[in-house]
Amino acid sequence: MKVQPRGTDGSLLASLPWTTGALVISLVPHVPYLPIWITTAFIACAVWRYVIEKRRRMLPSRWIRGGLALVCFLGVFGTYSSISGVGPGSALLAIMAALKLLETRRRRDQFVLLFISIFLVMSSLLREQYLWSLPYLIGGILIILTAWLRMSAGESETAKQSFSTSGRLLLYAAPMAIAMWVFFPRLASPFWAVPIDTSRGTSGLSDSMSPGDISSLSMSDALAFRVQFDAEIPESRDLYWRGLVMTRFNGRTWTGSEPRVGTPIEDQIEFRGEAVSYEVTLEPTRQQWIFALDMPREVSLARVFMGQQQQLVNVTPIEQRIAYRVVSHTDYIVQADLQAVYRDWYTSIPDDGNQRATELAWQMRADAGSDTAYINAVLAKFHEEEYFYTLQPPALGSNPVDRFLFDTRQGFCEHYASAFAFMMRSAGIPSRVVLGYQGGEVNPMGGHLIVRQSDAHAWTEVWLERYGWYRVDPTAAVAPERIEYGVQAATLDGIGQTWGFTAAPQFLQDLTMTWDALNAKWNEWILGYGPDTQNSFMEWLGMDNPNWRKMLLTLVGSVIAIILIISGVMMLRYRPPAKDGASILYNKFIRKTGLQRRVGETEQEFALRAMTDSKLAHRIVTSVTIAYLDARYGIADDDALTKLRTAVAAIP
Repeated sequence: MKVQPRGTDGSLLASLPWTTGALVISLVPHVPYLPIWITTAFIACAVWRYVIEKRRRMLPSRWIRGGLALVCFLGVFGTYSSISGVGPGSALLAIMAALKLLETRRRRDQFVLLFISIFLVMSSLLREQYLWSLPYLIGGILIILTAWLRMSAGESETAKQSFSTSGRLLLYAAPMAIAMWVFFPRLASPFWAVPIDTSRGTSGLSDSMSPGDISSLSMSDALAFRVQFDAEIPESRDLYWRGLVMTRFNGRTWTGSEPRVGTPIEDQIEFRGEAVSYEVTLEPTRQQWIFALDMPREVSLARVFMGQQQQLVNVTPIEQRIAYRVVSHTDYIVQADLQAVYRDWYTSIPDDGNQRATELAWQMRADAGSDTAYINAVLAKFHEEEYFYTLQPPALGSNPVDRFLFDTRQGFCEHYASAFAFMMRSAGIPSRVVLGYQGGEVNPMGGHLIVRQSDAHAWTEVWLERYGWYRVDPTAAVAPERIEYGVQAATLDGIGQTWGFTAAPQFLQDLTMTWDALNAKWNEWILGYGPDTQNSFMEWLGMDNPNWRKMLLTLVGSVIAIILIISGVMMLRYRPPAKDGASILYNKFIRKTGLQRRVGETEQEFALRAMTDSKLAHRIVTSVTIAYLDARYGIADDDALTKLRTAVAAIP
């Protein structure tokens, strides 16, 4: 068996930094998602390989490389418990690229590494296509192409020239890419299903609620969704974005029934007042809840249904950004008649625990005399007594409702919603907890509403005769600024210090709004270019009844036209230079001699051979040669070219 040499001779010393640099550029967007040991291993392998090449050392043996590959494979599998999906796949590709460096001994091996770099750049788009994805994609491919050219460049070619050539190649490819993007038929679902990377947590509302859960979300400025209203934006006090509904309480945690298709509930909703139309662009949540302004009447998503508690639920979890149109009414009546079985369900509480709160509820209900008066009495208790709104409430331990109402008296929206719903149920009033978002911030640059994770909110609904399910937000009794103006404005009113917020400088605020507006347009025009948008664009271009056949034919025709145009441009750019008049006349003279000019033969050498081997007179050969040398290499003037033309014309 032939043993391959393991030594290095330094021949890759000039191109190896380019290859390593291309790998680094392709790895950058993956680093935040990769475990630290993979990034460390990549840096170590890159440094090790460069030192080997610089010092002409031996490459690691096949056994060492095989052992490292096995250990790294097991490390990826142990970290992700899988080797499929965006996260594990990217990690495996990154660590194998690092190990491939340790067996790189020829230019061919470097080409393989550059192929891996292209795959790493493209795989970053499987996670998310942010606004900066396009410049990163262009820059990354540009650097990889430059590294490719540097490996085959001559000694006289500079890095600047290679970079310029890479830029021209990308410019030639750009029209083709744009045509493919515009005309290739869009599908409502992707060609393949790629498991989303789960190596990082995604902030969002959970399907259960215990005091303290939402408070951690309220510190996050991460985007939840954007809303573009067709008309004026409703008042902040009406901006309740309904999500999921909690109906069961075990003494500490609120939960809801699993999302399922049930009896249509839309008929139990009486919509009043004017409708509000808007479009929501929802960020990935990995959950099934669809958020809409309370109360939604119509939603454009085909695979969404309304659950028994009037929550919108998607059939599958939201794994990628989606946009949908909704028609809602802020004035409505829900389920004016409540059956006895549902009344019992919505008033059930554990038999043990939180006894002080239960006794307080009985006493206050007896003193109030009616359900409405009792509700107002509980709200007045939160408003008038020393209850505080804070992001850092103390731990509640066992009997959390008792401890909150009588001891700590500090909490966030979930504390007040949970305690209020419990006291309603203790007094026999059906109640439930709703989780969603409240408020939002208007972006003056784009005219849309920004709803962040910091706007996550919990409120309650109670059932009353003739009113049905009626929203009651106990947070408004403690911190009305939170409901009336939203989180951003409330920070300027003193509550921000309690919550841990500080007001940002106006410059940073304007910069943030501008960036958000750009992201919104990117999502709308680029990422939102789906089947409906494509059909509308095709109709705008003049295509009647666009379908996939027409678009494919248009795509083929566009590609052929682009190829012909680019080919014509390249032919013009790289066409051979036209011969000057002197060269044309001299070639005519050569043909008249009946001889073939040899490779590398000078004019004087050819003249001596023509005098011997041709039938032309010595005088004619000499005059033509002298005239040509004057016209071709002497001072450029018309007289020299005229003499040459006359001399050639005189040949019989």
